Amino acid sequence: MRKLFYLAILLLSFASRAQTGLQVLTQGHKTSIRGLSVVTDNLVWVSGSNGQVGRSTDGGVTWKWMTVEGFEKRDFRDIEAFDEVTAVIIAVAEPAVILKTIDGGATWRTVYENPAKGMFLDAMEWWNDQSGIVLGDPIDGKFFIARTFDGGNTWRAGDLKDVPSADSGEACFAASGTNIRSLDKDEACFVSGGTKSRLFWKGKPIDMPFTQGKETSGANSIAVRDNKKRKNSRYFVVVGGDFGADTSAINNCFITKDGGKNWLKPLTPPAGYRSCVEFFTDSKLIACGTTGVDISADGGMNWKNISKAGFHVCRKAKEGKAVFLAGNGKIAKLEN
Repeated sequence: MRKLFYLAILLLSFASRAQTGLQVLTQGHKTSIRGLSVVTDNLVWVSGSNGQVGRSTDGGVTWKWMTVEGFEKRDFRDIEAFDEVTAVIIAVAEPAVILKTIDGGATWRTVYENPAKGMFLDAMEWWNDQSGIVLGDPIDGKFFIARTFDGGNTWRAGDLKDVPSADSGEACFAASGTNIRSLDKDEACFVSGGTKSRLFWKGKPIDMPFTQGKETSGANSIAVRDNKKRKNSRYFVVVGGDFGADTSAINNCFITKDGGKNWLKPLTPPAGYRSCVEFFTDSKLIACGTTGVDISADGGMNWKNISKAGFHVCRKAKEGKAVFLAGNGKIAKLEN
């Protein structure tokens, strides 16, 4: 009997350690955070509404908050940080603006501005600390794309003939900065929503089976890794749904193991609309949205809800293993 008692205690201990949860690091700050860049396990930058940028150099224990002078009413939907002093942010709506700091956020320089009617920058992605891309909603029927090759100091908009066309009512969601992902060399892919929900890759659109036809529906975020079982193929996990009905788990996640030729629906989907998805190991993913956070341990085929707390974005450290989340005035860390 005593042996059984100790065995039960031991099994309970193992089960407790195996549980995955969230550690809330800070909350109550007056900003809606959608930009999140995790450089290392200790260095984290965030950006949000009300001209706010935050930085932590101790893994989220303490935060330094900054209001970007002259942009107090702007919403910075994405941020890319490279070290403790260098970062780039984008502001949505008109005029479209990209800013850069090289002194830890003390000052910011406007490195790109576009006052064109209808401009709305959605997301930014980087291959390295020099080469980056920014994606915006369609202008005159073409998605807006600009590139930088000097660390964000200068940006050049793509030639219209080389930019993908959008369907009427099709756009991208500036929900988490992860609807565009860099691949090999200068290759990238992105996803859209609205009247159509498509994956744009290798210069052509691929239809996805998300619910479509509404301004609030479609794909929001894509996570990518090499498919080790298929040579020269990609494994994509895409999340979204309808943020106008954010508790619905209908058509909110799809997977393709062959670069978009065939799409699979999870056996157990995330528990609602999800604005962001991220691989944090070869097979494990995290997804978050306004109604909660989910984890998958099998490449996205089955999801387990670990929190009902809403978050807009989740990102893994570029150099490290830590996973952070951010939302309306709060920041958390994944515990495992």
